[in-house]
Amino acid sequence: MNRQEILSKVDHTLLKADATWQDIQQICAQAVENSTASICINPSYVKQAADYLQGKIPVCTVVGFPLGATPTSVKVFEAKDAIENGASEVDMVINIGALKSGNVDLVRNEIRAIKQAIGDHVLKVIIETCLLTQQEKELMCDVVCEAGADYIKTSTGFSTAGATFEDIELFARCVKGRCKIKAAGGIRSVEDMEKFIALGADRLGTSSAIKILNQQKVDSTY
Repeated sequence: MNRQEILSKVDHTLLKADATWQDIQQICAQAVENSTASICINPSYVKQAADYLQGKIPVCTVVGFPLGATPTSVKVFEAKDAIENGASEVDMVINIGALKSGNVDLVRNEIRAIKQAIGDHVLKVIIETCLLTQQEKELMCDVVCEAGADYIKTSTGFSTAGATFEDIELFARCVKGRCKIKAAGGIRSVEDMEKFIALGADRLGTSSAIKILNQQKVDSTY
C-alpha cells in the first residue's frame, strides 16, 4: 500500500487528558495536510475543532470513554451533544461489566439507542478486546451488527492492551461484512498498519501513523 492509501484509513487521534487547544489545532493541521479519514478527539474540543476545520476533515469523538461504565442516558446525551457540536462520527465504549455479567440485552439496547440518537452519522463500537474472552468477542460481533452500528472497534488504547492481528481476523470472520472494522491501540509500524488493513480493518485508530510514515520516533500508546 502507498502512504496515502494508509492515511485515508486513519482516524488521527489525540485523546490524552492533558491535550491543549494548541495540540488539537496541530493534529487538525496534520490531518488536513495528510488527508486522514478523520481526527478523533475528546468531546470538549469538538465544537472548536469542527469550526476550525470547516468541513475539511470529519471530526470523530468518544462517548463513555474510556471505561464504558456510564449509564445509557448519559452516553446518549454525549452522543447527541457531539453531533450538535459538529462531530460526524462517534466512537462509544460498551458497558463491559454488563456484558461480563451476562446482561447482553443492556449492551445491545445501549448501542441501538446511541445509533438512533445520531442517525446517519457513523457509530463505532469499542468492545475493549483485551478484557474479553474469545466467546465474548464473538458474541459482540453479532451484537454490534444487530444493533445497527457502522463499525466494531477493538480498543480504547487506555486499557491493558490494544489491537491484535488475531482480533481483527476474528472480527472479519464473525461480522461477515455486516459492519466495518476498526483496529486501535498499539499500532507501531508501517507493517502493522498494512497487516491490519490486509486482515480486514477499514479504519486504524492511532496518534502515530503520520510519525510512523515519516520514520519519526513513536512514544504514544494509542
